[in-house]
Amino acid sequence: MQRLLFPPLKTLMGSQCLRLLVPRAAPRTQCGCSCGIRHPLRPGQYSTISEVSLQSGRGTVSLPAKAAERVVGRWLLVCSGTVAGAVILGGVTRLTESGLSMVDWHLIKEMKPPTSQEEWKTEFQKYQQFPEFKILNHDMTLAEFKFIWYMEYSHRMWGRLVGLAYILPAAYFWRKGWLSRGMKGRVLALCGLVCFQGLLGWYMVKSGLEEKPDSHDIPRVSQYRLAAHLGSALVLYCASMWTSLSLLLPQHKLPETRQLLWLRRCAHGTAGLVFLTALSGAFVAGLDAGLVYNSFPKMGESWIPEDLFTFSPILRNVFENPTMVQFDHRILGITSVTAVTVLYFLSRRMPLPRRTKVAAATLLALAYTQVGLGISTLLMYVPTPLAATHQSGSLALLSVALWLMSELRRVPK
Repeated sequence: MQRLLFPPLKTLMGSQCLRLLVPRAAPRTQCGCSCGIRHPLRPGQYSTISEVSLQSGRGTVSLPAKAAERVVGRWLLVCSGTVAGAVILGGVTRLTESGLSMVDWHLIKEMKPPTSQEEWKTEFQKYQQFPEFKILNHDMTLAEFKFIWYMEYSHRMWGRLVGLAYILPAAYFWRKGWLSRGMKGRVLALCGLVCFQGLLGWYMVKSGLEEKPDSHDIPRVSQYRLAAHLGSALVLYCASMWTSLSLLLPQHKLPETRQLLWLRRCAHGTAGLVFLTALSGAFVAGLDAGLVYNSFPKMGESWIPEDLFTFSPILRNVFENPTMVQFDHRILGITSVTAVTVLYFLSRRMPLPRRTKVAAATLLALAYTQVGLGISTLLMYVPTPLAATHQSGSLALLSVALWLMSELRRVPK
């Protein structure tokens, strides 16, 4: 199999249709060939890859350039899927109030769950020493504890799977020479962000385990840390998805008109609005703001509720007042779906490739579906299955927005 995939080097060098990645210091004339004289290359410069390439200093044969791009693109697409799974599973963990069931963090040790009754009792006793049990779950049974423990355990183990999905293939591709210089920087940044995500997740959980003598509220993690945790996951997801689409989707050679420029800017702005709306959902979840006003389009009996600015200073209301947090999420959602609608009708007025039109139409359909899911979740007092579907819809909407941006990206000259 190895001989079939990687033929002998002498055979490759003897083929007239292949050009090796080797430096050349002086010009020379190639007799009997219509190519004529080859010009000298600058020191350190290499010729174009046609089929195979040699890694400098090691002499190992790598994949074709285009094939390597496709492999890396598909890998990053799979990584994006694992990040999406982690976000969805984290949302379900939050909705089932399971996130504070594991009260310590060990990278390797906690990978083995309790197996005996004694081990489960020990784990339950550790949980009983923290505020969530004392204030909220003081009558919880061991069987109920096992459910929330396994929810948090699944989320943490999935996070480790995400880390492996990034780091191990990245090391392999790096060693094989399938990453360009620019791609190496991106991959390093993505792997670093994955590690940061794990640390940030534990930092977030710690905020819900702290004793607060002056507070009798339900113990929950800090909405600021929750938003930071979700925000970094969304950045990781978007960066991986965008890089993957850039490698896998061929670029359209669209005429650079004023209309296209406006459409491209509108697509970027819409994607930013969708991202910001999804991020504001972290504050809604962190403060249980979805349970404050369960009516639509009005909030209670009025369009603007009276308790919108009850906190002082006023800026605190944006991030700490559940009423204001829900109000902001509504406004952002309405603004996002309006921007998607405008973007769709702008795209209809231009001669665009079929794939680009499909992306715009899909974005419009998903936007209105997401609005319907959000309103239903609100009116039904946030049932877990519906709320989890709403959270998943935000990722789908973000994905299609990135797809449309990729369709409209500028072709380098």
